[in-house]
Amino acid sequence: MKRFCLISAQVVALIAMLGSVCVHADSSSLPMMAKGLEVEEKVNRAVDLNLSFLSEDGSEKKLAEYFQKGRPVVVNLVYYACPTLCNLVLNGQAQTLKELPWTPGTEYEVVTISIDPRETPEQASRKREAYITAFKRPAPGWHFLADHKGHAKVLAEQLGFKYRFDEKRNQFVHPAAIMILTPEGKVARYLYGTRFKSFDLRMAVTEASEGKGRFSVEKALLKLCYQYDPNAKSYVVVAQNLMRGAAGMTVMVLGIALWRFWSWEKKRIDDKRASDPEYDR
Repeated sequence: MKRFCLISAQVVALIAMLGSVCVHADSSSLPMMAKGLEVEEKVNRAVDLNLSFLSEDGSEKKLAEYFQKGRPVVVNLVYYACPTLCNLVLNGQAQTLKELPWTPGTEYEVVTISIDPRETPEQASRKREAYITAFKRPAPGWHFLADHKGHAKVLAEQLGFKYRFDEKRNQFVHPAAIMILTPEGKVARYLYGTRFKSFDLRMAVTEASEGKGRFSVEKALLKLCYQYDPNAKSYVVVAQNLMRGAAGMTVMVLGIALWRFWSWEKKRIDDKRASDPEYDR
């Protein structure tokens, strides 16, 4: 009985904890500025490789120049002065790339493009230097580009990556995602969030190199669990949405705990009856 009470107390404590989180989450809501900014996956759609951007040295480069070597390309759209989210995406991407046994510039390319038309090649160069230094091994195929003639917006639309500028906070509101394209410039896969599993990225790059594309199963989870927090200025897990999944898990855990207790209690009584004929009298 003591064992059952202990399990029950733990389950009740878990419910109470989640309940307090849910109450706190009721006060938060998705601001109008962030609504409608989900990623529209356009798997197997080709992007315009004639779009041009400014490289770190200020020269104009067509997107096609990063696809000519027959390698898949990891594309992420950020802006270099982003206070939080872009750095989280870049950090997560860099960490996962380091876990891969491949080198950017040999097996695949990485193209990071600023969505802010005000940013310069000098900013792109500084950002590249910071990340290549932190990468701690050669990455000649990781390129940082600045916008040119508004082509970043065009590319974003072709990729289904939606964003808008918040003039009040002087920053861009956008989702957290990276895109993997085939060597021919077709969208193969989307990965979401600020942390990426090395297996997922490795498979995405491998499939893209073979010209294969598929929709992402984690997209629904991202839309459910991540919303833009205007106070944190980033995308965070919303406790109210998390609560919906946790409630079902709590019921399941409690059910298992009760079933185990009843099974244990029945076995105890059966053993007692077998050893003591007077037990039920």
